[in-house]
Amino acid sequence: MIDNFAAYHFVAIDDPAAVADRLRALAEAGDLRGTVLVAPEGINLFLAGRVEAIDALIDAVRSDARFASLQVKRSRSESVPFARLKVKVKPEIISFRKAEAMPLEAPARAPDVAPETLARWIAQGHDDAGKRLVLLDTRNREEFGFGTFANALTLPIDNFTELPDALAPHREDLRDATVVSFCTGGIRCEKAALWMRADGMDNVLQLDGGILGYFEQVGGFGYEGRCFVFDERVALDPRLRPLHDGVPA
Repeated sequence: MIDNFAAYHFVAIDDPAAVADRLRALAEAGDLRGTVLVAPEGINLFLAGRVEAIDALIDAVRSDARFASLQVKRSRSESVPFARLKVKVKPEIISFRKAEAMPLEAPARAPDVAPETLARWIAQGHDDAGKRLVLLDTRNREEFGFGTFANALTLPIDNFTELPDALAPHREDLRDATVVSFCTGGIRCEKAALWMRADGMDNVLQLDGGILGYFEQVGGFGYEGRCFVFDERVALDPRLRPLHDGVPA
C-alpha cells in the first residue's frame, strides 16, 4: 500500500531555490514521486511513496523552524499516482495575482472554521449566530464537476485568477450571509478569503484544511460526490478512497 500526502505552508522564504534543492534531495532519497512547489510565500507538496519514506521526509521538513507547524493530509492508494518527481520554483504556490491575497502581505490569516463546526452549521442550516450559511467553492468547473458541498455556490471558472470577476454578480446576495470558502486542501480558499475580506467582504471565513481535511475529520456529511485531486487517482470519496475505472476502491 502506498502513502500519499498533501501539505502546504505559508511562510516567508528568502532562498526558494535552496529550499527546492533540499526538498528534491529528500524526495529522491526516499524514492518519492509527485510535485513540490516552492515560492517566496511558502511551499506546496503532493508526494507519494512508502510510508517510512513519507514519514522521514515530513520529519526532515519540520526540522526546519520555518516549517515546524506544517500540517499534513494523508491517504492511501494501491500504487503511486504520479509518473515522476517534479520540483519547481514559482512566484506563488498557487497563482492568484492579487497582492492583498498574499498571506505574507495581509495583516493576518483569514479567520477559519473547523470541519466539525462547519458540519454542525450545515446540519443547522445557519451559523451559531443564526446567519444564513453559504458555502463558496473556489475551485474550477472541472473539479466541482466531480462533487461539491450540497447547495454550494460554484463559479464558472477554469482558472483561479478568474474568481474575482466571476464572484462579482453574487456579492450583493452574499452580504447578509456567513460565507465559508473552500477548496481541495486549503490554499485557494485561504487566498480567496483574504482577498474578499480585503475587498470589503468581512463576513468570509475559510474551511480549515479544505475538503480533504473535512473528509479526514468529519467524513462526507453534507458533501455530494467526490473530491477531484491532481494525480492519477482522479478523485477521492469521503473515505479518501481513489477511483478505479470509475468505481471507488
